[in-house]
Amino acid sequence: MTVRLIVVSHSEKIADGAVELAAQMAPDVLMVAAGGTADGRIGTSLEKVMSAIDQSTGGDGVVVLTDLGSAVLTAESALELTADPSGVLLADAPLVEGLVAAAVAAQGGADAEAVKRAAEAVYGSGAPAPSPVSSVAEGSVTGAGPEFTGDFELINQAGMHARPAAKIAGGLSALNAEVTVNGVDGASMTSLMTLAAGKGSMLHVEAWGPDAERALNYVGGLVQAGFGEP
Repeated sequence: MTVRLIVVSHSEKIADGAVELAAQMAPDVLMVAAGGTADGRIGTSLEKVMSAIDQSTGGDGVVVLTDLGSAVLTAESALELTADPSGVLLADAPLVEGLVAAAVAAQGGADAEAVKRAAEAVYGSGAPAPSPVSSVAEGSVTGAGPEFTGDFELINQAGMHARPAAKIAGGLSALNAEVTVNGVDGASMTSLMTLAAGKGSMLHVEAWGPDAERALNYVGGLVQAGFGEP
């Protein structure tokens, strides 16, 4: 079981598209789109959101992401009416990037609170929490005390495109560490994509904080495995 995600948008197409995008990074996470009104117009529907919550029960919790202000109000109203509101969390995060970060965290086995924080960390406001990480080859990470650095070569054919950026950002945002990758925020999918790092590029990773070594292991493990891509 994983945490399940609900997307509330004023546009049915936006909600469906955001779910389609995030599903590429987190194929095992149930995501339900609740966009537009019941009759297909721009707006939000309390009934749609309630139905999405009903469809999402049975997992390890539910996190809801929204776009504009009234979508938040609709989601809050739905939470008030649901039978068990304690199992449903509302994240304050940008819809697309927040959803991707949340989906990657959920795919990695994070609990509902950590998934919510992963989404909110896109704004830099979420308090990080631990999540599972991979290991890197012996000797590839150096450091002393709370600070660690590592250099890793991109081996996947496409380099740092959306999926690898999402995997790095989603995992790091759920760790208690500050991490930079070639000088940009490692917990920001957008910032990582601006690196335009192709195959063969070196990623210089620096980390501070209680989970600094785990963060280095996480990034290094992903890079050395080619993000699971050719």
